[in-house]
Amino acid sequence: MQFSVLASGSTGNAVYVETEQHAFLVDAGLSGKQMEQLFRQIGRNIADLSGILVTHEHSDHIKGIGVLARKYQLPIYANDKTWSAMEGMIGEIPTDLKFSFGMESVQSFGSLQIESFGVSHDAIQPMFYIFHENGKKLVIITDTGYVSDRMKGTIANADVFIFESNHDVEMLRMGRYPWSVKQRILSDVGHVSNEDAALAMSEVIGDRTKRIYLAHLSKDNNMKELARMAVSQTLQQQGLAVGEAFELYDTDPKIPTNLTAV
Repeated sequence: MQFSVLASGSTGNAVYVETEQHAFLVDAGLSGKQMEQLFRQIGRNIADLSGILVTHEHSDHIKGIGVLARKYQLPIYANDKTWSAMEGMIGEIPTDLKFSFGMESVQSFGSLQIESFGVSHDAIQPMFYIFHENGKKLVIITDTGYVSDRMKGTIANADVFIFESNHDVEMLRMGRYPWSVKQRILSDVGHVSNEDAALAMSEVIGDRTKRIYLAHLSKDNNMKELARMAVSQTLQQQGLAVGEAFELYDTDPKIPTNLTAV
């Protein structure tokens, strides 16, 4: 199993995961042209995808889904409530390309099992995905206001985490956003801060965990260096040896991470 965080941040999100038999895109929150460019950068072709998995209906996760589905005849997977919420946002999707992927369920594609789990975000029924293959586990978790004990139990001890580290609390509080937006981000249905993300990580990192990608950084209320420093310091305070047992990695809104084996 290999993966690349194609884009991650306030302006658009997409993660590519492949096995020898299948290839999936989790979200397509950029334009069709931008998505095609990102695929070229990792040496892959959108036409070879087995499908697109949708996490929730916010535009930074679904902007390119309709265009890609129609152009490349790609199956789209989402839960039923998300399908309802996306109506009118992604254009007409042929019935034979629309598939239901229920909350808290597992679907198998050859040797690959994809597991969905719910998160706490202000969307109709947001959920993220865990990829299991040949004893390897890749977790994607962003767009959640907090990480519940239930979530922690589900995602624990992954080989790779793509984990939200959205904002620095002081940058957000001092920033230009209206107070109502700040309240939404800080709420239990908003986004996790650098420190809260690290505290959650400290409870789910396991013996097999080797790589953690800090994802969905706010373009206005965070910086890569700040996120990495805050997460690293908090993890070290929790007794975890960053840079020894596991490594932290950046993600970017426009530059994909290298295609990497789990």
